[in-house]
This record gives sequence, C-alpha cells and structure tokens, in this order.
Amino acid sequence: MKRHLAILGSTGSIGTQTLDVVRMHPDLFKVTALGCCRSIDLAEKQAREFGPSLVAVYDEGQADVLKTRLSDTNIRVVSGMAGLIELASQPEADTVVTAIVGMIGVEPTVAAIEAGKDIALANKETCVTAGHIIMPLAEKHHVNILPVDSEHSAIFQSLQGKAGSKIHKILLTASGGPFRGMSKKELAHVTVKETLAHPTWQMGPKVTVDSATMVNKGLEVIEARWLFDVDPDDIQVVIQPQSIIHSMVEYEDHSVIAQLATSDMRVPIQYALTWPDHLPSPADALDFTALKSLDFDVPDNETFRGLPLAVSAIKTGGSMPCAFNAANEWANAAFRRGEIRFLDIYDIIERVMAGHQVIASPTVLEIREIANETFEYCDRQFKR
Repeated sequence: MKRHLAILGSTGSIGTQTLDVVRMHPDLFKVTALGCCRSIDLAEKQAREFGPSLVAVYDEGQADVLKTRLSDTNIRVVSGMAGLIELASQPEADTVVTAIVGMIGVEPTVAAIEAGKDIALANKETCVTAGHIIMPLAEKHHVNILPVDSEHSAIFQSLQGKAGSKIHKILLTASGGPFRGMSKKELAHVTVKETLAHPTWQMGPKVTVDSATMVNKGLEVIEARWLFDVDPDDIQVVIQPQSIIHSMVEYEDHSVIAQLATSDMRVPIQYALTWPDHLPSPADALDFTALKSLDFDVPDNETFRGLPLAVSAIKTGGSMPCAFNAANEWANAAFRRGEIRFLDIYDIIERVMAGHQVIASPTVLEIREIANETFEYCDRQFKR
C-alpha cells in the first residue's frame, strides 16, 4: 500500500530531495499535495510531474499566477496560511513532510497533527518555538513525529530497539561550518558568498548561514530536547568536521551508538518516510577504503555565540526560544541581503533576548505575535 505524501516546502532543498526519494520508489509513495512560499516555476514543474490534487502557495499573487498556468489540469491551487493549513490537513495524505523554512511552518504542523497525519519533521522552528505544544499534541492524536534532520535522524536510529535502556547523554555532531577555527577578527568582514560555501553539506541559504554561525546547532539542541525528552545539560555538541558521524547516543553503561553515512540528506529523509525499514537509497554508500580518519573537536562558544545563546534560551524556557528564533530569522535574512555583517547576527539575537518578557507557556497565537513583534522591533532598531 502506497504512503500518500503532502510536502510542505517542496521547492526547497529538503523538498526537492524528498521528491528524489519518491522518484526512486514510485511503488511506495504517491504525492497528493505540494506547497511552497513563492517559487512557482519549480512548483509548476513538480505539479506536472507528480500530479498532486492540491498545490498551496503562501504568496497569494504567485498563487494566482500558478492557478492560471495549471488551468489545463485538475490541480487545485490555494494560497496564504489558510492554503498551507489546508495542505497539511488534506484527507488524502497520511504523512506530511514539513520542509518549509521558518516559523511559517508551525501552524500547518499543528493542523496536520490534529488531522492525525504522521509528521516527517524538517522544520526546526516547529519544535524550537512550540515543542511544548507539538509533542503532547502528537501523543494525544497518536501521531508519529519522524525526524528528517540528519542529526536527529541519527539519534532516532541509535535509539531503535533500546526502549528499556536509559540515555546518559546525546552527542549531537556539527561540522563546524565554513569558518571553523577562525577568530572574531577574521569573521568581522566575511562575505555572504563565503558564508554560503559549506564544506560538507548542500543546503538552503538560510540553514547554511545558520550552520556558519552555529545557530543551527543551537536550534538542533532545542529540538533534541523536545524530540527525545532530555534535559539540555544532557546534550553535548561535538565537532565532527567530515560530517560522517551524524550523531551518537551514550547509554548508562557508557556504550555509544553512532549512525554513519555520507553527507546526503536523502538518507534521513528516506528513513523518515520508510521507518522502521531501511531500503535502497539514491545516496552514495560510505567508502571506508577512502575514509582515512575521523576528527573531533569542541565548539568555540566564545567566537560562535549562536550555540550558547540557544542553550541559554532553552534553559530560560517559556517563550525565550521563540524570541531567539525570531531574532535569528530576521538577522539571517538581513545578512543575506547585505544589510548587516556576520557578527551583527549575534548582537541582534542577544539584544532581542535581553529585552524579551518571557511567557511561561505560549500559545500558537502568542508564538506568532512574538515573531511579528520581534520582526517589527528589528526593523526599527537595526535596518539600515
């Protein structure tokens, strides 16, 4: 029986690689819905290839254009947040791949869970800002949250068959990004082009910048706290430059279980869609005859402040991770537009967190309001 997929963020890095997996296993998957923010050229190609019954485009103007282009088909085009929510709760789908970037993914994910869909989770912001809502809601509706991030997939795989064993520590690996080993002075004038040149992964621009600042690893610490129900103090970040070990779990007896693979996101994407089975993958095999060494290091938290700021946010709790995430989302985009410098990202996050009034258990509406207020504050204070 085929698994029916609704892909939220089909035109981005994770979305396009998800479709690679579908192409390899047409007997296992059927795409019933596709969603994007505004990349309608690619969305149209995807829609014509995979024939979903629904396409959702967040940008209403672009949705109108796509609707005209697809008028020769039976594909329905919807728009705005309401359209993304309709995609997420589509009756035909049994699994929703949440691959859209940013806090825009929170409300559709909630809708998908409430509709009883399994979630292949690639949208970090969902757990970062709303983990206290998402995880109990998934339990209530008997929904599986299946991690797509390579690190969280590695942890998830390392936990399989270990239900009776107590975790001592999660070892979350990081490549260190393109600027590993550089000083603050050297980082002062790095360019967007240099920042986007990740040494081991091919990712979207937002995630690539987050990797360079180590904010991405901070987001993953927060996400791991919710996905695996562990205290932040029991999550250790380890630099693994080759990106071969994707993460590890240390148990009470100090046995360490690790997951290794090539740096290809199609491996964790496919596992989220085929769990608990490992099936043939479009990714290359890991060649141990060519692998000469595996290196490890500790994060430089003094220079790359994204990680300690994130840890501070989750330890403070409540709505502080929402403020952290929104400030980074604004600063990341501003850096990519050339409006601020690389190191300004940390200062902006720090200032937003310092001024944030914590809400103990924010609702989805309050999470959205915190994001909007943060964006407006940053526009006033930091926009050149």
